[in-house]
Amino acid sequence: MAGSKATDLAIDHHHSAPIHGVSALRVLPDEGGTRNWDRIIVDERIKSRLLSHALLALAHEKEFYALPGALQRLVILSGPPGTGKTTLSVGLAEVVSYELADKGDTCLVEVNPHALPSEMLGESQRNVARLLDTSLPELSLRYRHLVVVIDEVESFAVRRSSASFEANPIDVHRASDAVLEGMDRLMKRCPNVLVVATTNFPNAIDEAFTSRADLVLSIAIPDVETASKIIAQSLDELAGIWSEIRALADDKALHRQLAQACKGWDGRQLRRLPLKALSENKELALSPERLQAEHLHRATTI
Repeated sequence: MAGSKATDLAIDHHHSAPIHGVSALRVLPDEGGTRNWDRIIVDERIKSRLLSHALLALAHEKEFYALPGALQRLVILSGPPGTGKTTLSVGLAEVVSYELADKGDTCLVEVNPHALPSEMLGESQRNVARLLDTSLPELSLRYRHLVVVIDEVESFAVRRSSASFEANPIDVHRASDAVLEGMDRLMKRCPNVLVVATTNFPNAIDEAFTSRADLVLSIAIPDVETASKIIAQSLDELAGIWSEIRALADDKALHRQLAQACKGWDGRQLRRLPLKALSENKELALSPERLQAEHLHRATTI
């Protein structure tokens, strides 16, 4: 966990107090519905497994609490940047809140691990302990379920076996120890908490943290079929504004041709393909309804 001066505070509106290291809080379900879950396009088997595991852990928290070690309620999503890991994590909280709405509210907590390190000796582990031993347990008492999303968890649970004491201060190692110990206490004390961690670099996460996970799911760069769906969805959203391009949004053969030309692109790049095409020249930018298939094809080569 490298030294940082970053600060990231979210407000706990129950007490109007800032929570260090928490970038966002949302009480679910809300008017936003399940927009992130519905919008993200990944292998449906991953979605199904992720949702089923979350419901198993949270719907039967009391039963599993009586079985020590049965569930750690930690899931890790790994994969290259742009593959939708964070959106999927947030979407999971949204859909879980609807599935379990009859049991009470779900609180989505987004943690920014980059806000926790400090250049002050011992402060990094104190920040971690404050988050895991105080802030999250207090939130778990106020909401029926708590889904905690930790993005880029490799900066939170640094792999100690590859961290050099010469290149890294001892505080880095102590902070990783604090994460592991704090996670154990959190899961033992708060059976209504599910932690979803994302990483672009799974090999940079401490092995002991990974071993605590119930599920480690890998999200790959989209294949041609998935890429076709992402492009189609992006065009469909634009056609909702400019109806003149509806034919492009409905042309499955075109979507597949574009997907073939975009092999190796991540989901974020694929979603932006139509916008990339619209920025080809100022005339098209001013009149998006004039978008044609040829513009989309050219956008795959630039």
